[in-house]
Amino acid sequence: MIKGAITGLGKMGLSHAAIVGVHAKVDMVAVCDTSSLVLNAFNKFSKVNTYTDHQKMIDVEKPDFVVIATPTKFHFPMVKYALDNGVHVFCEKPFTLTAEEGKELTDLAVKNGLVNQIGFHNHFIGTFRELKRLLHENVLGELVHFSGEAYGPVVTKEKGSTWRSNSAEGGGCLYDYASHVINLIQEIIGRPEKIQGTLLKSIYSKGVEDAVFSLLKLKGGLSGTLLVNWSDETFRKMSTSITVQGKNGKIVCDATEIKIYLKKAVPSENLEKGWTIKYITDFAIPVDFYLRGEEYSAQIDHFVDCVEQSRQSEYNSFEQAMYTDSVIEMILEDAKK
Repeated sequence: MIKGAITGLGKMGLSHAAIVGVHAKVDMVAVCDTSSLVLNAFNKFSKVNTYTDHQKMIDVEKPDFVVIATPTKFHFPMVKYALDNGVHVFCEKPFTLTAEEGKELTDLAVKNGLVNQIGFHNHFIGTFRELKRLLHENVLGELVHFSGEAYGPVVTKEKGSTWRSNSAEGGGCLYDYASHVINLIQEIIGRPEKIQGTLLKSIYSKGVEDAVFSLLKLKGGLSGTLLVNWSDETFRKMSTSITVQGKNGKIVCDATEIKIYLKKAVPSENLEKGWTIKYITDFAIPVDFYLRGEEYSAQIDHFVDCVEQSRQSEYNSFEQAMYTDSVIEMILEDAKK
């Protein structure tokens, strides 16, 4: 059995703990948080050892891997300590507060030969994987435009501040919401190299943006838009979509379906002229434990497999997340113009 541990028991940390705790290949030996309320619950209802100190947990338990799901400002020191002590790391997004910090952690993980993965869970949703595959097969021909969008009801009224309302701690719509979309664009379509026309809008929050609108230019010249708003209460929960237009048609993809419009049929893909709609049920990744969506278990399953096989993940590596952080920095710089 692989020994696993969790640091940070907020919403995402508890979700990861539930998945790791029942994983057939993992013995979850410890959890760490500063909340006595949460730790008391683990003490009462589980046999997992509890800690309030991340470093002490690593030193005493010596886990094979740790899942870090703390606020972003703690990621750098916690990930670094784990890597320095030979522990594989799954870390929640966004990776770090600066691309420079991300570069240092990426280099350290590679140097120590440790598996590293970031929680950009959309890459474990089958429809987005199908979009990437179809673009690779060139079904749209020459690409002419793309749009990455995300909307949700995170901040729908003025309220008191938390770390999510402090950009210095990784708060704000750009870090929390838009990072998902930027990462999807860079890994499915191409890496942004230039940013123009950025608007960061505060709607209810003070000190951080609630909406991000920006023009992204990719390597090779393709351009498209980033449209993200976490103050849109017309959505029940976060909704993320990617639209790609080419000279042979258009694909609209989200977490539930992929809609393909073609001017000319592509027989090799069994795609006819006109609209074809396929649903997530055709592409969902099978998992043994379902919680919130198969993608959350699938990303942990993949990480555990990589640890077991001592191979680096092709999905959501530190290097990929570091690039997403560098695009965030480019957007922030462009917004100052």
